[in-house]
Amino acid sequence: MQSFVGFASYYRKHIKNFAHITSSLYRFCSKEVVFEITKEGRDAYERIKHVLTNAPVLILPDFELPFKLYIDAACSQGLGAALHQRQIVDGEPREGVICYISRKLKDSEARYGANQIAQP
Repeated sequence: MQSFVGFASYYRKHIKNFAHITSSLYRFCSKEVVFEITKEGRDAYERIKHVLTNAPVLILPDFELPFKLYIDAACSQGLGAALHQRQIVDGEPREGVICYISRKLKDSEARYGANQIAQP
C-alpha cells in the first residue's frame, strides 16, 4: 500500500482533494497497523485508481492574466487548494484549474478549527 500511495502522491497536484481521498489509505502505511482493507479503504483505492487512469482537465497558466486561489480547510482530515485562472478557450471565457494542492492534517492539527490551523 505504501508503494501505491507514494506513486499516487507524485500526481497529487493533478488530483482534486488528494489528501482527503487518500487519508484512509495512509493508515495502512504504518507498521503498527494490521493491514485489513475496509470498504472506505477500498473505495479510496478505487477512486485514486480511476483518477490516475483518466485524463485530467488542466490548463496552462497565462502569466499576463490574474489567478484565483480557492482554499478549503473545512475538512478535519486535510487541507486543500486549487489555483484557477479565467482564460478564453474556443472563443468563450472559461475558468480552468491550473493545479491542485493538498496535504493530510497532522493528528495535533485535526483537533483545531480551520481558522486556528491557518495561524502561524
